Amino acid sequence: MDTAQQSHRRRTIALMLGAGAVLVLLACLLGAWILARGDEPFAVDSWWNSLLVEVSSPVLAGFALVMDRIGGGWIGVLAVPIGGALALILLRRPWSAAYFLAASAVSAALVQVLKHLFGRVRPEEIIVVSDYGSYPSGHVANAATIAVAAVVIFPRAWVAVVGAAWVVLMAFSRTYVHAHWLSDTLGGAILGAGAALLVAAAFEVVLAKERGERTDAARSAPG
Repeated sequence: MDTAQQSHRRRTIALMLGAGAVLVLLACLLGAWILARGDEPFAVDSWWNSLLVEVSSPVLAGFALVMDRIGGGWIGVLAVPIGGALALILLRRPWSAAYFLAASAVSAALVQVLKHLFGRVRPEEIIVVSDYGSYPSGHVANAATIAVAAVVIFPRAWVAVVGAAWVVLMAFSRTYVHAHWLSDTLGGAILGAGAALLVAAAFEVVLAKERGERTDAARSAPG
């Protein structure tokens, strides 16, 4: 590796570390602000929660309940990370698989730490069974971690667009079933993204090598 490549690699790692740390810090600061306010939701939280009560429909409810199942619990915390890792191994990306598992684990751990640290009360209208603590949304944190990790592994614009849409839809679904306030989903999104970036910084050297090897193999393939 030449000096220019080494310098670029160091800048990339520093950027990931910095951005990840800032996002995790912002999630903690938002949680602290919520804790300082007591049980009183933000005005935007109350407005959004009331709006979703008024626009309820069987179709949206069905969609939100499906997202509830696949975005959390054993499916979101175990099946999706393990399934994703196995898929990456089949694609001959073992370091990407390890990164994806590590990012998912770190994100889930941070969510539980903040949930028990801040202990926010969920909306009274909740229609699903959920664990302790409304802030941050674990479902949205999982979605954001998956989205950012996907972009790290497959740096394509369409991957970023699909990932962002997945996070937004998950956030909508969590507020639609009144499992979270809107600010909970914001906290989950920035926490999950921050966790994925912090772990990506730790894996960047081996991930870049893996990407380079695959690029070289594709260029040397016949036809």
